[in-house]
Amino acid sequence: FDVTDRAACFVAVERLTAQSGQIDVLINSAGAYRASPFLDYNIGDFNHLMQVNYYGTVHLMQAVLPGMCEHGFGRIVNIASTAGKWGSANQSAYNASKHAVVGLTRSVALEMAATGVTVNAICPGLVDTELADTLVSQYAHISGTTEEAMMQAILTRIPVGRLIQPEEIAELAAYLASRDAGGMTGQSLLYDGGMLMV
Repeated sequence: FDVTDRAACFVAVERLTAQSGQIDVLINSAGAYRASPFLDYNIGDFNHLMQVNYYGTVHLMQAVLPGMCEHGFGRIVNIASTAGKWGSANQSAYNASKHAVVGLTRSVALEMAATGVTVNAICPGLVDTELADTLVSQYAHISGTTEEAMMQAILTRIPVGRLIQPEEIAELAAYLASRDAGGMTGQSLLYDGGMLMV
């Protein structure tokens, strides 16, 4: 379903709750991306990225949290980005949406802290997915270079010298979703091959 459709988010949660009786874990991983110089973005670009990356997260969190609070247990993991931790040229709309996810994570974690529900974010670097392909292609176009040259330039900024694999992010999400992670909340954890250390 479309995470920008608030009603669809609530219907999905209601259906799943009816089938399973309880939702213990929510991982918000829907995402959209567009690179552009700030002055070339239009307001529709900002709106689309906020609707998918931020408001989609808001809708689903508000849909699942009442049930989690009622049962005294819940794990929410929001997939943010290194872009939620720093500024970078040519992706201000994307960065703004991911900063919003990190701020939301911290604030809701505080509100939920006494309920048995934790709220954390993962901030991946460049992960080997179609979204990474889009980033490389768009940055190459903006920079007037080839995709191969742009990828090499990006890899020089990653100390481990490679893209992160999706399975690595999944393993961290699985830990944050477990009962073992009950003492961790409000965190935004970087997983980026050492690219950003803040």
